[in-house]
Amino acid sequence: MERIEHHASFGGRQEVWKHTSSALGGETRFGIYLPEAALRGERCPVLYWLSGLTCTEQNFITKAGAQEHAARHGFIVVAPDTSPRGDAVANDAAYDLGQGAGFYLDATQAPWAPHFRMQDYVARELPALVEQHFPATDARGIFGHSMGGHGALVTALRHPGRYRSVSAFSPIVAPSQVPWGQKAFTAYLGDNRAAWAAWDAVELVKTAKERLTLLVDQGEADEFLATQLRPELLAAACEATGHPLTLRRHAGYDHSYYFIATFLADHFAHHAKALVGSEKARS
Repeated sequence: MERIEHHASFGGRQEVWKHTSSALGGETRFGIYLPEAALRGERCPVLYWLSGLTCTEQNFITKAGAQEHAARHGFIVVAPDTSPRGDAVANDAAYDLGQGAGFYLDATQAPWAPHFRMQDYVARELPALVEQHFPATDARGIFGHSMGGHGALVTALRHPGRYRSVSAFSPIVAPSQVPWGQKAFTAYLGDNRAAWAAWDAVELVKTAKERLTLLVDQGEADEFLATQLRPELLAAACEATGHPLTLRRHAGYDHSYYFIATFLADHFAHHAKALVGSEKARS
């Protein structure tokens, strides 16, 4: 690995690293915030943030104001890129497919399958790397925005026991039922809709064996609310199965990082209940 950025922030340090990923078949980057305790070598819980369409590892670390919250709670915060990148990686001219639009799944179709294995990277390779090279505990939480909110919900639901908390801003909760998801799933997974269910949070809650509370914040002025996000589908699925969900809808807020920054402290508090409490119980 090679560190390519480092900035002092709230007593800790915001860094960006690049490395060669076996899951993605090439070089990738991730941002990592190390609170003061981690800089002293103390082991800290880790929050993984997954960003949305067109984003890189930079959007969250420069726009959300997460460092202040991470410093207060003593969390390491990791923000990977949203897809594999590079000249040898398949791409599409559209913003919602290809590079910048990995959808946090493992593609099975050509030309995407060799590199588009973001689920393998996010759920397996990246945590192993973080826990090997940084003072991180195995207490993990995951959250994200839009496509990344989809990724956070799906990753937690697919891997019971691996994460202790999950939350999302403006997530694509039912990609099988909306244009963004249908386009991506057809390209990455093929036409067999039965295969799509494994990557759809609304479908996954129907058979979930673990009952982590899902915290979801959604702006009512979000331009994508009615066509792409449809949180009411997740609410209905959770009500039908008894899966715990806290869905908060906020008048006047849109799809932007202004919305994320406004309610980010609540998400850190949500994760702290599970991550900090579990660490105290283990000590």
